[in-house]
Amino acid sequence: MNSAYNAARQMRPDAQTFAWSWQNDTYSIAYDVQGSGAPVLLLPAFSTVSSRAEMQGLAERLSSQFQVVTLDWLGFGQSSRPALDYSPALYRQLLQDFVAAVFDQPVAVVAAGHSAGYALQAAQVLQWSSLVLVAPTWRGPLTTMGAPVSIAGGIRQLVRSPLLGQALYALNTTPSFLKWMYGRHVYTDVERLTPDFIHKKHAITQQPGARFASAAFVTGALDPATQRDELLNWAHGISVPLLVIVADQAPPKSKAEMEALANVPGMQVERLPGTLGLHEEYAAEVAAVVGPFLSQMSQ
Repeated sequence: MNSAYNAARQMRPDAQTFAWSWQNDTYSIAYDVQGSGAPVLLLPAFSTVSSRAEMQGLAERLSSQFQVVTLDWLGFGQSSRPALDYSPALYRQLLQDFVAAVFDQPVAVVAAGHSAGYALQAAQVLQWSSLVLVAPTWRGPLTTMGAPVSIAGGIRQLVRSPLLGQALYALNTTPSFLKWMYGRHVYTDVERLTPDFIHKKHAITQQPGARFASAAFVTGALDPATQRDELLNWAHGISVPLLVIVADQAPPKSKAEMEALANVPGMQVERLPGTLGLHEEYAAEVAAVVGPFLSQMSQ
């Protein structure tokens, strides 16, 4: 095992695991539980470096009032990373099964990025007590760039292939590329992109099997919706309290989607500095908004 892989394994050595069965196989889903009180589920954003560690700053602040549960999606973080055809159906079922296994009462959800779409759709079948969408998105990078489905699918299969796929994935997860990506789309303060920060993000990408779910996300295969109206219809159909946090410095196309959700009748709206990594970079500011919202809703 290389040093980056070992570093990734040491991020949260006290993780609990949920054994999840999917298509006759069982996989390990890593999650943490902190604090006590009304339950809150934190869902990290999908990305090449997706990990529940990105929610840690928010989890620590909320755990003084709530029981906070944070998971790693299958294929990311410290959860199993099998060579599956990752799809929205897989993650929808995982979310339903995880909630049924871990919680015995309605749970509040704080979902970042693409997770927002999954949480919105799940609200049609699960009993959320309230729902917070932080810098919500629903289109992966290639989808946002307008890549045709056939080309995106071809790239996905190429990255999944042995040797060449591994080489392409390695080129797109170098520390220098990750720093560039963070500075362009994810963080607003480049001073926070220290060598140690980038090393930890790079470690996440180096676990065996890391490229499969990542390739699915980048090429749009994990987009929870196929068009904006689907997302808005899910939001319209929810009866529990809803809060959307718009990232003021988000890329224009992503921010337009956040603003569309902000315009749903009955939606509570907050705007904070930050971009797609708002939930991590500005955890204190997010917690200052989310904490009172959840406290009010749990009374």
